[in-house]
Amino acid sequence: MTLAALLPPAHVFLGVRAADKPRLLQELARRAGTALNLPPGEIAAALTAREALGSTGVGAGIAVPHAQLPRLAATAAFLARLERPVDYDAVDGRPVDLAFVLLGPPAARAEHLAALAAGTRRLRDPATAAALRQAPTAAALRDRFLAELDIS
Repeated sequence: MTLAALLPPAHVFLGVRAADKPRLLQELARRAGTALNLPPGEIAAALTAREALGSTGVGAGIAVPHAQLPRLAATAAFLARLERPVDYDAVDGRPVDLAFVLLGPPAARAEHLAALAAGTRRLRDPATAAALRQAPTAAALRDRFLAELDIS
């Protein structure tokens, strides 16, 4: 499975607005819920529960919120660039402006972990992160994120 298959163009968002981490998770859940036809509150609760275990702010302005949802049929990824960075309790204390969201069913744990690792690796590459921060459109953001990336 390629990360491209998990991240269709409709799952990429530019200019996401949020005042803080809880509101960011709610906004990401709202957008994911619309795309997946699931209640946003259910997604937000799952993301928030995962954050309670430890921040998914991995540093360098990047967050990788993720959760498993029993009602989800397949793994899905979302990529967002924020309009303004928000405090996220990241490991390095820096605010977050890029988020890679991964949602998957409990039965697809191996795929979920592989996609999470691949997406995180890609975002933590300084050249990729810089390119994402300069992407003029959602399509360019997706293309730059997926360049030469495959999780098979």
